[in-house]
Amino acid sequence: MKILAIDIGGTAIKYGTVLEDYTIEQAFEIPTEAHLGGPHLMNKIMGIVDTYAAEIDCVGISTAGQVNSELGKIIFASENIPNYTGIEITKTIQKKHHLLVSVENDVNAAATAEAKFGAGRGYSDFLCLTYGTGVGGAMWINNKIYTGTHFSAGEFGHIVTHTGGKKCTCGNNGCYEMYASTRALVNAVREATGKTLNGREIFSPEHFNNTTVRAVIDNWIDEIIGGLTTLIFIFNPPCIILGGGIMNEDYVISEIDRRIHARNIHSFRSVAIKRAAMKNQAGMLGAAYLAKEKLLES
Repeated sequence: MKILAIDIGGTAIKYGTVLEDYTIEQAFEIPTEAHLGGPHLMNKIMGIVDTYAAEIDCVGISTAGQVNSELGKIIFASENIPNYTGIEITKTIQKKHHLLVSVENDVNAAATAEAKFGAGRGYSDFLCLTYGTGVGGAMWINNKIYTGTHFSAGEFGHIVTHTGGKKCTCGNNGCYEMYASTRALVNAVREATGKTLNGREIFSPEHFNNTTVRAVIDNWIDEIIGGLTTLIFIFNPPCIILGGGIMNEDYVISEIDRRIHARNIHSFRSVAIKRAAMKNQAGMLGAAYLAKEKLLES
């Protein structure tokens, strides 16, 4: 069996073939060009599928946006990918190729990869959050992804942590991701110092040891803790897995762990805080796993 796995992010599309034992046979990356919109993105996906159609058994797709995984349709996407809402990925591919297609939200796919191959192994329940341009979320409950009534559960980035706060791309004000995402950190550092630095530059010794920057970082970590506190009180999870490039910074993950476990409440002391293990392979492997399972069930 050979699976074509495609991971659609806001910046890049990662794709390649995955073998039956989940070995990634080959992997490539191209720009998403998200600003050009959903139809343009769908044309890029079709180009990838066309290339591999003759040698694969199924297609697994991980994508940004809210996904009706039964229909393989984007039911909501922010303006980060204009005109992506309503795109019928499965239907479009199957009009041309007689292939089984599985489409899932990117964080749900990443959480699946963590459950099967990474930091979530051994847990029947955990929460997964990824910090980047926004904050994505997924709930792994009773050994499977919980998607909710209309496939939009786990939108942790849009819980309101600051009533009447900053305007979010979802249309609400004060959403968690406006304060706790990597983008929020970058914006806060720029406001405090006048410097536009990316996440890696912020944690370089030159900037990390600057008292102004460190204060911004510590306040940002408090914002992360604020959202996690709400989730711990609601779900009482045994484990929370944190992903996104910024979580590779030891100071961030260790401070989150320390501050959470400093609470003298059993549900806080007992929750395991883990760094996502699958890194850049999470979306592809999660998509491949879901596609293979769907094929075996069909």
